[in-house]
Amino acid sequence: MISFENDYAEGAHPKILQRLMETNLVQQVGYGNDEYCASAKEKIRAACQCPDADIFFISGGTQSNSLVIRAMLQPFQGVVSVTTGHINGHEAGAIEYTGHKVMPLPHHDGKMAAADLEGMMKTFYGDPSHPHMVFPGMVYISHPTEYGTLYTKDELKALSRVCRKYDLPLFLDGARLGYGLMSHDTDVSLTDIAAYCDVFYIGGTKVGALCGEAVVFPRHNAPRHFFTMVKQHGALLAKGRLLGVQFDTLFTDDLYFDISRHAIDLAEKMKKGFQERGYQFFLHSPTNQQFIVMEDEELKQLDAHVRYSFWEKIDDTHTCVRFATSWATREEDVDTLLSLLKKPV
Repeated sequence: MISFENDYAEGAHPKILQRLMETNLVQQVGYGNDEYCASAKEKIRAACQCPDADIFFISGGTQSNSLVIRAMLQPFQGVVSVTTGHINGHEAGAIEYTGHKVMPLPHHDGKMAAADLEGMMKTFYGDPSHPHMVFPGMVYISHPTEYGTLYTKDELKALSRVCRKYDLPLFLDGARLGYGLMSHDTDVSLTDIAAYCDVFYIGGTKVGALCGEAVVFPRHNAPRHFFTMVKQHGALLAKGRLLGVQFDTLFTDDLYFDISRHAIDLAEKMKKGFQERGYQFFLHSPTNQQFIVMEDEELKQLDAHVRYSFWEKIDDTHTCVRFATSWATREEDVDTLLSLLKKPV
């Protein structure tokens, strides 16, 4: 059985495991104040070209989203997200659990349009009764999106412009950020994200680490006592070194970018194979997630050999499914998948 079910099915990159073993018996102070976390932060600041960035290592993506949003909102504010945003659909109400409303906008292949955000804000402040409502307090986007799509630099710039006009912090969920940065179709760099966003995180869980995300406030703009809030929410590791060692390794000799490029290259090979065989794509994804419309009967046959993710039903006989590559995907597994599909047209 081969798996394209997700991009976190494997453990960690061997270099990370090797580094964890090498440093295992070195005694360090706790709670992220160790030398490995300090080194990793400096490497991330250099990669982002943000020498004053505040950086926090958090154990997972949902914890990062919940903490950042909770810390940056006032009690009467909510967070704006497209309907397909992870915080709106797949985090079990984690944001609402903190007492903040997720305020949905329509998506465009998973992305938020600056015009839609502008319209929302004009409508909100144009209503004389808006003091009785939940105030839009920040904006959440994902890059790549849940549909594997990417913002262009102009789209990111336009969103940032609207956010700054209305004093809305722009928060970018980067759970799969490496795969977005290494896409063949992107014009967005890590420094662009740092320039246009007020906070973002660099995903490790889905890009080679055992676990962990690096939350970056690029302009020394972390909320007051954010560290204490991390602990209050149960997301502070006593052995913070576990995350520090991993990100220090990922940001040594471009490992994070190299392994992300590997996933993209194999996703492109997979995409080409599906195209040659005449399959219908649900949408165009330039990243490691490919969404394919397949006949239900063929899926039943594929189930014996391949794991994939259900996405949505198309009609009575067709389903959209997702195939995801990762930093650890083997080329021979892509070849096996393609050999199990119908012959090229």
